[in-house]
Amino acid sequence: MIEKRQFYINGQWVDPLVSNDLAVENPASEEPIATISLGASGDVDAAIAAAKAAFPSFSQVSVEERIALMENLLKIYMDRYEEMSVAISMEMGAPISFASAAQADTGRGHISAAIDALKQFEFERQVGNTRIVKEPIGVCGFITPWNWPINQISCKVAPALATGCTMVLKPSEIAPISGYLFTEMMDQAGFPAGVYNMVNGDGPNVGAVIASHPDVDMVSFTGSTRAGILVAKAASDTVKRVAQELGGKSPNIIFADADLDKAVSAGVTSMMGNTGQSCNAPSRMLVESSVYQQAVEIAKQTAAQVVVDDPMKEGWHIGPLSSRVQFDKVQGLIEKGIEEGAELVIGGTGKPEGLDTGYFVKPTIFAGVNNQMTIAQEEIFGPVLAMIPFDTEEQAIEIANDTPYGLAAYFSTSDEERAKRVAGRLRAGMVSLNSASQGYTAPFGGYKQSGNGREWGEFGFDDYLEIKGITS
Repeated sequence: MIEKRQFYINGQWVDPLVSNDLAVENPASEEPIATISLGASGDVDAAIAAAKAAFPSFSQVSVEERIALMENLLKIYMDRYEEMSVAISMEMGAPISFASAAQADTGRGHISAAIDALKQFEFERQVGNTRIVKEPIGVCGFITPWNWPINQISCKVAPALATGCTMVLKPSEIAPISGYLFTEMMDQAGFPAGVYNMVNGDGPNVGAVIASHPDVDMVSFTGSTRAGILVAKAASDTVKRVAQELGGKSPNIIFADADLDKAVSAGVTSMMGNTGQSCNAPSRMLVESSVYQQAVEIAKQTAAQVVVDDPMKEGWHIGPLSSRVQFDKVQGLIEKGIEEGAELVIGGTGKPEGLDTGYFVKPTIFAGVNNQMTIAQEEIFGPVLAMIPFDTEEQAIEIANDTPYGLAAYFSTSDEERAKRVAGRLRAGMVSLNSASQGYTAPFGGYKQSGNGREWGEFGFDDYLEIKGITS
């Protein structure tokens, strides 16, 4: 059993003011693997006070010094890379090969991208007789999720460090081991006391305190849209900056002139990755009617090849959902799809054969879906794909945009002119053409109820900076 009850405040590991233990469960075995303590307002107050005290000096640290500190952090991260892979696999069920190749790599990627951006970032420029200066915003509060745990920690912490901010992190209490490990790395890296602080806890008792605290200058939240609304409301009384990366119900439009086998199989594979627990997953596959039935068959064949297995086994399979709560939610939405008349192509309710223990689910595809069905509108956050036919380009765009979300959109076509037209009309912060992948330097974020602000690379710096005009 891993014991991780302490918090990291002002450069020290400290006990919680009041003990409040929580067992961390391995979703593949349903057994406890670690114990953390949940913090309360007093713990958060102490962490924020440390960050506030550290800000005046750290905000003045030179770019060169910040680069050196971050390069040291990157080296430590790489030295402990496999520890991070194992931690993520244990806490949220990511298969170990995927955890190593993708999940843990996001920590490396975001720290490296922030260092590269910092080396060339322009903090000052002249506009007429005014000197425009970009200055660190102050104390930042970070509330991060369980589905890509180190991704969301590193893509907030790295730009905050790069721009000279101080911070308090609340990792997800469902998947806190990776956050604890990252905090050990921050301690090793030699950042000044108070620059980085970490308090474990839940949303109501730690997250809400961070969001509403008058000494926090900005809060960055990643999670569900429902929780994001609560964070924004909690932050509003102090008029602090709020950056949010929230839910998604991303369309994947496949036109008849696309490479159908490639487009459909890539879409299914992407949807099933991370057991469907990605906010930017292509969860609605819109297919032109003339090739729709063919696409359904390709999707079925592709999903049939998706293996569900123990996350500690090497290989390219998918693991369990992160928790019983998530399992029950996904099962309920699969049942809803059946009730509302969608055609169950493959998968369905219940666990895969031979996997009675753990929150494993069947890769599931529905055909004959219309955009008014629950499974086409709600973010399922499981390996469940809804396939929707369309007749015209105009109809495809209308269906794609008919959602409260606007995080990502995908489409496949061989027509270059159509590619330009469609990309320009999709109401999403990220658009991928013909299965192209996004790198760590591209902006990550969305429109509408998918949030505001952008993360990753140089685009992640803006939320952590104030703009000052000095006229002389």
